[in-house]
Amino acid sequence: MSQHKVVLLLGSNLGNQKKNLETALQKIKEEGIEILQISEFLTSKPVEFVSSNIFCNIASIISTSLSPIQLLDFVKSIEFEMGRNNDSKVTGGYADRVIDIDIVKYNELKFISGRLEIPHKKHLFEREFSKILLKDLI
Repeated sequence: MSQHKVVLLLGSNLGNQKKNLETALQKIKEEGIEILQISEFLTSKPVEFVSSNIFCNIASIISTSLSPIQLLDFVKSIEFEMGRNNDSKVTGGYADRVIDIDIVKYNELKFISGRLEIPHKKHLFEREFSKILLKDLI
């Protein structure tokens, strides 16, 4: 099985945000996925929706044998298990969340489906907090 280098961006703005991020990373590790690198924590204001809850974000590089869709299903299962039930792709808008895990890059793959776009253009080119987190990793 070949390994793929993937960049993930994780965020939380409900509960103990840092603990939520650490829990999500632990769940990723428990699946046998190797975490190669983790950024520093960064706090930021919500983007594209209004909330008084500040986000805590982190970026990570992982090594996985999962395909992009398998990885998406896996990270969505972590989100659901941790209490997130309002996926923005389904609801059509953003809201406060216990955990959000986005696939930003997957090797050098360019991939678009109804559920997933790689690379994640908003995180790479539009969102300032993402650019700050990612600049030290990629």
